[in-house]
Amino acid sequence: MRFVLASASPARLRTLRAAGLEPEVVVSGVDESIVEASSARALCATLARLKAEAVATRLRHHEHPPGVTLVLGCDSMLEFDGDLFGKPVDDRDAFTRWQRMRGNTGILHTGHCLIELDTGAEAEEVGSTAVYFADLSDEEVQAYVGTGEPTQVAGAFTIDGLGGWFVDRILGDAGNVIGVSLPVLRRLLGEVGVGVPALWSTRLPSSP
Repeated sequence: MRFVLASASPARLRTLRAAGLEPEVVVSGVDESIVEASSARALCATLARLKAEAVATRLRHHEHPPGVTLVLGCDSMLEFDGDLFGKPVDDRDAFTRWQRMRGNTGILHTGHCLIELDTGAEAEEVGSTAVYFADLSDEEVQAYVGTGEPTQVAGAFTIDGLGGWFVDRILGDAGNVIGVSLPVLRRLLGEVGVGVPALWSTRLPSSP
């Protein structure tokens, strides 16, 4: 069984590998800036679908091994105080966002779209997780922005990296904040007729 991740996100790849998968990575090349939607959830869903469909179309034009081929597209965005935050454009943008976000709460949405290549079966879902940000000082914000991490990720923060120091708690699935929700993905796999164990590429070592 072939599993293709239509994303360049190292965090998504790490999450899937830790869950027993060994995805191939094929970056979609979708221009996110031209896509509009009525809400954060709709935007994440649309972008995830466009990414999955772009890679699926590309793969269909090449020979691929017999059997099931799955393509997963994802897109994450922070909804905060009526605004939608993808990746900051630069350090100044990241600093300004954190000045607003500190001590407050946002909702991290991640759109998931799964396509089974041969049948064309498609399933999608948006996961949403509340994120409670710590009340940072300007010095802490500046230090975090200076690491370069905030400009690399949607919402200008992580919970599995340096940003984890500055998130007090979350309400919902942590994987969804990292970039891919395993519970969501399990449901989508079920919709296209694939069981999770069929994707496992490794076995955990036996206990002594």
